[in-house]
Amino acid sequence: MVDVGQNAGSGVLPTPPISRVVMIAAAAAMGGFLFGFDTAVINGAVGAVGKWSGAGPLLLGFSVASALIACAIGAWFAGPLAARFGRIRVMQVAAAVFFISALGSGLAWDIWSLTVFRFVGGFGVGAASVIAPAYIAEVSPANVRGRLGSLQQLAIVVGIFVSLLSNYALAQAAGGAGSVLWLGLEAWRWMFMAECLPAVIYGLLAFRIPESPRFLVGKGRTEEAERILEHYVGGTPTEKIKEIRATLDFEATQSITVIKGPRFGLAPIVWIGILLSLFQQLVGINVIFYYSTMLWEAVGFDESDALLTGVITSVVNIATTIVAILLVDKIGRKPLLVIGSVGMAITLGTMAYIFGTAPTEMVGGEVQPVLSDAAGVVAVLAANLYVVFFGVSWGPVVWVLLGEMFNNRIRAYAISVAAAAQWAANFLVSITFPPLADAGLGLAYGLYTAMAVLSLFFVWKFVRETRGRELESME
Repeated sequence: MVDVGQNAGSGVLPTPPISRVVMIAAAAAMGGFLFGFDTAVINGAVGAVGKWSGAGPLLLGFSVASALIACAIGAWFAGPLAARFGRIRVMQVAAAVFFISALGSGLAWDIWSLTVFRFVGGFGVGAASVIAPAYIAEVSPANVRGRLGSLQQLAIVVGIFVSLLSNYALAQAAGGAGSVLWLGLEAWRWMFMAECLPAVIYGLLAFRIPESPRFLVGKGRTEEAERILEHYVGGTPTEKIKEIRATLDFEATQSITVIKGPRFGLAPIVWIGILLSLFQQLVGINVIFYYSTMLWEAVGFDESDALLTGVITSVVNIATTIVAILLVDKIGRKPLLVIGSVGMAITLGTMAYIFGTAPTEMVGGEVQPVLSDAAGVVAVLAANLYVVFFGVSWGPVVWVLLGEMFNNRIRAYAISVAAAAQWAANFLVSITFPPLADAGLGLAYGLYTAMAVLSLFFVWKFVRETRGRELESME
């Protein structure tokens, strides 16, 4: 653990350099990098895996999406484990799980062993998706919490970018994802094993950052919590400790019953968190990152161009996430979500129209749309503009809100339930896209358009602004 000083201040302390909390927030967000890398790596490998394994569309789709089931399970249990053993301990375990999954996936001997190792990796992804936003929210000053919370999404999209870029580079070096590269192993295997390095880095960082002061107060480790608040937050640590203690009942936080409520078994704020998570996935964003290579190949791109298109899309995602970081504490969470919903509805509707009206032809026993040069350009532009609107809004803002919208008593459990719902929706979208695509890409994107429209009405009516509020003031 880092050295946070020896004397806790009792008066008002000067604000510490923002770089201190940025560094520990960035270290925690490394879990988001692995989250993005792990979920996107399948993009460049899935075609080669299908040829290597001989798996049909249904089995291949299940193999791609199986990790998402484990993500939901990992998210569900991460909160209770974090409440009992601490945020840092869960990060360390997640790092080990990432490493095992990456190595095992690269050395898989059949489609089922690959599925198992991908399933194992899902536990790490699910845990990281819960711990990072909770931890960052709990160590961040209120005035910059939105920007620091957005580091989670920035890390995710950078992880996606690095994954897609490494996929492209490895495929180019080997002459194709299914071609042998080094040590007699195909390029797609190295795509998976490339994750071992960031997994080790994440594990090392998890041993260097301090525990959440809110967890420490709940454990009765007040002096340690004061030192961390003094070193990273400033202000009046003793007063902050009193505020935290007033909103914590540690014995109560040891049971998931803290999130119970009168409506459908859960507190209303928990349902809002769940629906935010569901809409983030039901607009179909991960279709772009899981299946974009296959999608663009299906409409006439060769493997190299399809992989490169995915890399470009991920760069767009990074740029828009940086824009979101600059805006989230200035104009607020709710306005960004509204802007994102409107933009996604328009761009998804455009894609639905283009694919729905395109002529088709039989290719390899499958009916595929045939886009003219003009339609292909519009489709690529619409897909990237869709990523722009998602990246500046629903991508980072949902993680910011999940980290800060719940009070101290329920945060760990509420984020777990909301994140588990998110991964369940991710699984549903991923497993249903191949059959929907077979029925017609226009239908698939039409459904995602409808979800974007519904998300607008949901945000407008139910989501409350949290900009500038202390965590201790949350209901």
